[in-house]
Amino acid sequence: MATRNVLAFDFGASSGRAILGRFDGDKITLQETHRFANEPVQAQGRLQWDVLRLLHETRQGLAKSYAAAPYASFSIDTWGVDYGLLDARGRLLENPVHYRDGRTAHAIEEVCARIPRQALYARTGTQLINFNTLFQLTVAQNEQPQLLALADRLLFMPDLLAYFLTGEKYSEFSIASTSQLLSPGALQWNTGLLAQLGLPSRLLGPLVDAGARLGALTDETCELCGIPPAEYIACCAHDTASAVAAVPQPQGEALYISSGTWSLMGVERRTPLLTAPAAQANVTNEGGYGRSIRLLKNIAGLWLLQECRRQWRKEGQDLSFADMAQAALAAPAFARIIDPDDPCFMAPGNMPARIADYCSRHGMTPPQTIGETLRCVYESLAARYALTLGTLQELTGSRYPAIHIVGGGCQDRVLSQWTADACSLPVICGPVEATATGNLMVQLIALGELADLSQGREMVARSFAPVTYAPHPSSQWDEALARLAALQP
Repeated sequence: MATRNVLAFDFGASSGRAILGRFDGDKITLQETHRFANEPVQAQGRLQWDVLRLLHETRQGLAKSYAAAPYASFSIDTWGVDYGLLDARGRLLENPVHYRDGRTAHAIEEVCARIPRQALYARTGTQLINFNTLFQLTVAQNEQPQLLALADRLLFMPDLLAYFLTGEKYSEFSIASTSQLLSPGALQWNTGLLAQLGLPSRLLGPLVDAGARLGALTDETCELCGIPPAEYIACCAHDTASAVAAVPQPQGEALYISSGTWSLMGVERRTPLLTAPAAQANVTNEGGYGRSIRLLKNIAGLWLLQECRRQWRKEGQDLSFADMAQAALAAPAFARIIDPDDPCFMAPGNMPARIADYCSRHGMTPPQTIGETLRCVYESLAARYALTLGTLQELTGSRYPAIHIVGGGCQDRVLSQWTADACSLPVICGPVEATATGNLMVQLIALGELADLSQGREMVARSFAPVTYAPHPSSQWDEALARLAALQP
């Protein structure tokens, strides 16, 4: 058959890419046609996304990709929870606020003073993290009621960018499911909850499933980019949902970790898990392809390593991630364990200093070298994965034969091996570009090139060779897990 070309835009918390997928009927190959920085801007006391710069870069990606090969369709995925507000004329009212901005630090307490935690969890199925859209809107209502009064529509980041390009206003299920504004597992806004909290449900528009065909590029976009119209197909617009769609395992047979700035560790289900133990564990029920449920836990992920690297660069030491892994290997083992999910590590800043301070506050000798700091982070992340594995197995009553790691973090051999060791399970790594692959795969299903998700995953398995790490359990890992468990509040 003739090759079908489709285009994915994958926006992460620090960069974005345009990736062209070429499907020959059997396998898919990927070509990165445009890469750009996604750097938030601190202005007037707020950390914000430079969304118009992202729109400009997306247009550049459309043009460059068409020059590489004409494509039938395109789609956009991004991180979750953040949003833009449009007025009645469809104009953006302000730059979207970054989820790491400090404005929501006490929002959970405010909301839970009106709706108890267990009740809020039962009504949404969403983990309580202070940057969820629900909490962002609560703060906005308190601090900027005039802004919400002017607003006519709320669009999550991928839906906002798609609107700029196509003129269509929709919210895709998986990205909406990160917001804590949906009824559990349903394609339905939780209007009763919004009314109870005094939040305007009129801002929320039509919901669509991944695979919906939502129009084409506007004439303005085509003229600016110098390209003919291309169809917009909604992928799983939350990047983790796209990555999970591309996990080349039959549904339910393996735990996954989508490894990037965040590590999202979980399993696929057909229905949400809304039990009291699930609420206590603060796991979340987010949407996936075909309205599946991603029961998962947010873990700090490579954020700690990225922030350490950023600080050392400021100090004149430009380390590659391979350099960092080697430095960790050379440092003494299990000298210290931190909780990577502690709130003190959430905001940008001098991460090595924060790690040293955390160690001091918890009676551990602070790391003295770069290698000691990195060893601490690597071992702590692997230990966190192992504790999360135990939590998920206890909640679901299932035992999983392997952990499948996808995303950029699966290239880190040290972390992958130590995850296998800490969890006492084989770790299967790949594909690296899982999010873009899942984005492209959903487009191919919508275009009729693939029959369904199962056939799509078979294509992924044929297209990308996995790397497997066998576990080497030890009592030292058992001790590390016990030390991390003792640090948890």
